[in-house]
Order: sequence, then structure tokens, then C-alpha cells
Amino acid sequence: MISKLKVARVNPDSLADQAYAKLKTAIYDFHLLPGDRFSEGDIADRLQMSRTPVREALFRLQREGYVEVMFRSGWQVKPFDFQQFEQLYDVRITLEVAAVNKLCGMVDAPLLDDLKRAWLVRPEDRLTDGPSVSALDERFHEQLVEATGNREMARIHHDITERIRIIRRLDFTKGMRIEATYGEHAKILRAIIERHTAEAVLMLTSHIESSKAEVRKITLHMLYEARQAKDAFGSTS
Repeated sequence: MISKLKVARVNPDSLADQAYAKLKTAIYDFHLLPGDRFSEGDIADRLQMSRTPVREALFRLQREGYVEVMFRSGWQVKPFDFQQFEQLYDVRITLEVAAVNKLCGMVDAPLLDDLKRAWLVRPEDRLTDGPSVSALDERFHEQLVEATGNREMARIHHDITERIRIIRRLDFTKGMRIEATYGEHAKILRAIIERHTAEAVLMLTSHIESSKAEVRKITLHMLYEARQAKDAFGSTS
């Protein structure tokens, strides 16, 4: 579970940020499993904080869809709703396909230059650290939408990115997926630059669908292992 943390005397907002970061990491790393229940007091004790910053952190996580309040029984890590994730991925595909169609018809898209520098690189210059590639991948897809200049589209896309991050980041726990992502992103970019709209749309859609299938498989496997470990620990206590 969450380890003890000595917290210096800082302002309440900073404590709330610390509590938020610790709790979100615990959820991401499956130390707090979907369906786990706890009270504000439990978390406050583990983090060695008062309940006020913990409560603020929990309400922030609630707004983001990670936890929910249980009537008269504290809080719960929100169970995974894979149907909702599927729907969010479908919306994401719709937005990114629209972005690619627009980019292929634009005379100039200067924001694509940053993507070229990050993804059109030699194999020896590629990042290999999973979390770093995950963050870079996230920015690739966000920058495709931002490059269109449509701020509302970018805002909606960013919101979806935030909501699927808990499972999407798992796509980069295997080296083969990192290598595949570099290759696929490079092909998508070249197709956009060369105005091959149909090819770019097809590759982008296939890329996202493959990622969706992979993260679902990895998530189910990691949840199974985390529950097995938790049950084994409980049986020995």
C-alpha cells in the first residue's frame, strides 16, 4: 500500500498536491486496486497528513474519474469500465482522423516541425525509457490535433487523453511496443507531410486500435497479478 511519508510544514495547497500525486501514483501502480475502499482517515494516517489536504486531493481525483464517494462508507477506487474506455478511444480516433484530414489540406503546419525532430530520428537516437516514451507518445497525438489550430478540438482531445492515461501508459512496458511506436509515428508523419490523406488516416487508425488492444490485455494481466499478490499477502497476515 502507500508508504509513510514525512511531510514538512508547507501550505495546504502544497500538501494537497503531494497527497494527490501520491494517491494517483498508488492507483496507477495498482497499489490501490479498482474497487478498493478506504476512508479519508486511512489515507491521512498513511501519508502523515491532516484530513483537509487529503480530502482536497480525493475530490480532485473524483473530478478526474479515478475515485468515487461511497454513501456513508468512505471512498472507493473507481472500478475499471472497459466499455467507457472503448468509447473514449473511439472519440479519440474520430478527433485525430479529423485532424489528419485537416493537416493534409493545410498549406503550412509549423507545429509539425517539433514532431519531426522527435520522431523522424535514427534508431540509435530513440528514447528507450518506457515512461519517457509514453509522455512523448501522448504529446505526439496531442500535437497532431493542436497543429490544426482548432483550440476547441485540442481541448476536448486533451480531456480524453487525461481520462485514458491510467491504462494507455501501460502500452510502453515492453520494448517491442516502444520500437513499434517510433516506426508507426514516423510513417504517419511522412504520410501527412506528403499529403497522402487516405494512407495517413488508415495508419493512424490502425496504430490507435493496436494500442487499445494491447493496453487492455496488459491492464487485465496486471490487475490479475496485483489481486493475486494482495490475496497472498492477506492469507499470510
